[in-house]
Amino acid sequence: MSVIALVGGQWGDEGKGKITDLLAEKASLVIRFSGGDNAGHTVINPLGEFKLHLTPSGIFNSNTTCMLGNGVAINPAVLLQEIEELQQRGVDTSHLIISDRAHLIMPYHTLLDKLDEERKGKKAIGTTLKGIGPAFSDKTARLGIRAGDLLDKAAFKERLSTVLSLKNDIITKIYGAEPLSLDGIYNTYCEYADRFSGFIRETESVIREALASKKMILLEGAQGAMLDPDFGSYPYVTSSSPLAANASIGSGIGFSNINKVLGVYKLYTTRVGEGPMPTELNDETGDLIRERAHEFGTTTGRARRCGWFDAMLSRFTVAINGCNGLALTRLDILDALPVIKICTGYIIDGKPIDYFPSRIAELAKCQPVYEELEGWQQDTTGVREYKKLPPQAQKYIKRVEELVSCRADIISVGAERNQTIITRDII
Repeated sequence: MSVIALVGGQWGDEGKGKITDLLAEKASLVIRFSGGDNAGHTVINPLGEFKLHLTPSGIFNSNTTCMLGNGVAINPAVLLQEIEELQQRGVDTSHLIISDRAHLIMPYHTLLDKLDEERKGKKAIGTTLKGIGPAFSDKTARLGIRAGDLLDKAAFKERLSTVLSLKNDIITKIYGAEPLSLDGIYNTYCEYADRFSGFIRETESVIREALASKKMILLEGAQGAMLDPDFGSYPYVTSSSPLAANASIGSGIGFSNINKVLGVYKLYTTRVGEGPMPTELNDETGDLIRERAHEFGTTTGRARRCGWFDAMLSRFTVAINGCNGLALTRLDILDALPVIKICTGYIIDGKPIDYFPSRIAELAKCQPVYEELEGWQQDTTGVREYKKLPPQAQKYIKRVEELVSCRADIISVGAERNQTIITRDII
């Protein structure tokens, strides 16, 4: 049996979709365990290029059961559109199931997200305005509505009426906006209930059967460790934990069953939104990386901030996730560079530090300490064996492994499924 938790180690957008799609060929079950449609995974395989926001990236393997776990916040409209688009392109979605414990994003969540960001003005967090934060706030405050609630329409309406009354008070009395219609929301979500009734189910029995079969189970994360509300660059974080520990909570698989934590890291660093980024490059090199890699958000379309690989950050996130393997992505993007830098540490006020700062003001003061390596300036997109990589590329990867104290199992040299180097067996 092999249960793999696949997590992002930076600020998201590390290439988790590609790695999930690759590994799902051997998996009997893929479970998305966190986040919502604020996350975007781009997958390129023999069926074409797909941009997914909720559907697990294993959906392209018809023999793999794909589950939206209890830790995901689901916008039914987004999921329905995604399913329809996949079906139109010939992708079978009959093997998708939705945990009845997964919370739903409601219209008041997206509205309150927008109103709150507008109210903050220049101090806005820079959310995707997808209603993710308000939905997870309601989950914690015991005001959430779950997928299973849709299966009993009378009980759903009663609960919706109670929650919406409170939300409309906030919308009208605090923000001065127009109230939302109970009947309008209820009727719309009843339509979703009819469309999703065949997908929503209890998932514990599915998980028990998969564990008993001793086949591979893949737990697919969303976002990255630096967006974790506890260990990330708070308050510029997301609202559910992207860490490996949450793979257990967000799926319903006991943590002792997880025997592999695979951390996905770009071989440079990117970030979307506000907050400090010590290795950010506001120069021609940063622009070159962005253009070569098409670094624009899958969900938002926003240009991503680009910088050198941050080993100080990555060493920290390898540790808090308990990674025992790495998937290093986008090596090919560095092919054009004559010199490549790695951040090996931080200096604050002229003094080196030996920890990753928790306070955003302290992180903003961090000056990166760089180590320079010779670039290889050769095309690596066609390489499929590690020993055939240019020596300088091998040296770079080895140095990354040394600095973060974890070995690479996978090296990606392109966006397509087959543009991958496997350095050791994952399972």
